[in-house]
Amino acid sequence: MTPGIISRTLPPDTPHIAVAIVGAGACGLTAALMLSDSGVDCVLLERDAAPSGSTALSSGFIPAAGTRVQFATGVADSPERFAADIQAKAHGTAANHLAAAYTRAIATAIDALQSRHGIEFVLLDGFLYPGHSTQRMHAVPEKTGVALMARLQQAVASAQIPVIGNALVRELWIDDQSGAPEVQGLGYLRPDGTMEYLRCDVLILACNGFGGNADMVLEMLPEMRGATFAGHAGNDGSAIAWGKAIGAQLADLGGYQGHGSWAIPQGALISWALMMEGAVQLNTSGQRFHDETQGYSEASVKVLAQPGGVAWNVFDAPLLALARSFPDFCEAEAAGALKTCADATALAALIGCETGTLNATLASIAAGAVNADGRAFKRALKAPFYAVKVTGALFHTQGGLAIDADCCVLRDDGSPFSNLLAAGGAARGVSGNAVWGYLSGNGLLSAVAGGFIAAQTAERLLQNNAKP
Repeated sequence: MTPGIISRTLPPDTPHIAVAIVGAGACGLTAALMLSDSGVDCVLLERDAAPSGSTALSSGFIPAAGTRVQFATGVADSPERFAADIQAKAHGTAANHLAAAYTRAIATAIDALQSRHGIEFVLLDGFLYPGHSTQRMHAVPEKTGVALMARLQQAVASAQIPVIGNALVRELWIDDQSGAPEVQGLGYLRPDGTMEYLRCDVLILACNGFGGNADMVLEMLPEMRGATFAGHAGNDGSAIAWGKAIGAQLADLGGYQGHGSWAIPQGALISWALMMEGAVQLNTSGQRFHDETQGYSEASVKVLAQPGGVAWNVFDAPLLALARSFPDFCEAEAAGALKTCADATALAALIGCETGTLNATLASIAAGAVNADGRAFKRALKAPFYAVKVTGALFHTQGGLAIDADCCVLRDDGSPFSNLLAAGGAARGVSGNAVWGYLSGNGLLSAVAGGFIAAQTAERLLQNNAKP
């Protein structure tokens, strides 16, 4: 059953809730917690039996400027500096109004999750992710997306916020009799094939992008045609389909987060922190082929352009110690992703390249060396060498419904819908319209800050009118 719009009136006895939230990832869970804090009744509708989504598949790292955690660790930062980093990475093409809104809101959101709901955050230190001018990556102590989701879910359960699982939202019911369409409710498919309906005063779409929709990827992201999709199957483009049907604006549909470090065949994410600290990517000829410090998103395209669409992440013992500080890497290592090579000859045999070519590449990685691609190295890599075979993957899309700074969905004429909000994967992000515009953590920035802002907007709409 494809997503659709119903322009009839829901029966008067349809169950009612003040705010319905489609999607129980980081965006929807954050929005629900903030609404609950304000005493607003809401419900989360989740297509899976239990929430997981893109958040659980991510590293779980949220960039934020001006948090209490940053302050406690002596890191000076500001929303303005953060927004400037976003625009620098996107070459000035990120949506200014959202970059400003999200960078202002994210610290307050993280502080609220910590102080009100007991979700502990730590600041990742010791290295910078591509494009960030200071240390601002926040994570729960376990440093995984699964753990972030678990803590958000625990907070939602403690707040007694209802979550309806196995609820695949397929229909938005729109009242357009007044000439200014507004949402009256939705219909969701149950596992037994029946449809159930819910009336709401405000609807927040926190559901998905379109990375799992092969036809949409082929149309809008042709460079990722055939690439491994490492995101959640729920990213089927429903929000875009609904937006097109009701005359909503769409924006930045060419923007997405790829990743050039997806271990194969294990299917695991290898942290890009290794690249930032001195690791390199080599193709099957034993050569570097890009400046790895520019970003892991655009690296996905560069890796896929190599023979066989594969590369080898190569590093040494000090970097292996860093890698093992990330649980995702430890799981990949346990699954057999990590290969150990005593010397360059063994590494060349593993990669399948000429030893002479590999030796020339390794010689170019030296203290003070600046390679032709612009990358500067602080030190050489020393044997023994460690390697992981990787490919480029598509994680999630960054384009979607156009929204204003309050997360209100915009019509084609630029005016906002009266009671339809969107954030996270359903909405336009802050990465511009291309893969290289993605600043590390932009996905969870949009999810958590967007969920926080959408909750504030929903509360305001409800206060202004019982039904906006």
